[in-house]
Amino acid sequence: MHPVTKGLLAGAVGTVVLDLVGYGDMLPRGRPSSDVPAEVADRLAERTGVALGDGETRSSRDQAVGALLGYVIGLGIGGAYGLWRYRAGPPSLWTSGPLLGAAAMAGSDLPATALKVTDPASWPLTSWVSDAVPHLAYGLTTASVYEALR
Repeated sequence: MHPVTKGLLAGAVGTVVLDLVGYGDMLPRGRPSSDVPAEVADRLAERTGVALGDGETRSSRDQAVGALLGYVIGLGIGGAYGLWRYRAGPPSLWTSGPLLGAAAMAGSDLPATALKVTDPASWPLTSWVSDAVPHLAYGLTTASVYEALR
């Protein structure tokens, strides 16, 4: 199997784990899901001139596009990891896992910050933990699955 294909598969599994950890955090704490992905999608649609509809239709499409962008980030980072691993060789799981998690977190937080949807500098510690832990789970899972596919 091609290294990029392995990376895409590993990124897909990592993205599912990210969602499971995130929703697993929401359940006991009773916290709502984040509106940030949908707001990012809405701002991107506005800036690119893509019409997503009006009212409830637009809101539903914003949510769908926001969720799909998360999968694009997760699979994209996994695919890039596969290509990098092919060229650079095997790093430690304990090195690559946190780096993949940080890349995924940056992939979602940097566009949201640039579009002024959120300001991480204003986040309380609980928000940082709620964002960092699922992304770390993504990174460790993606690296582990890639290794298992080798």
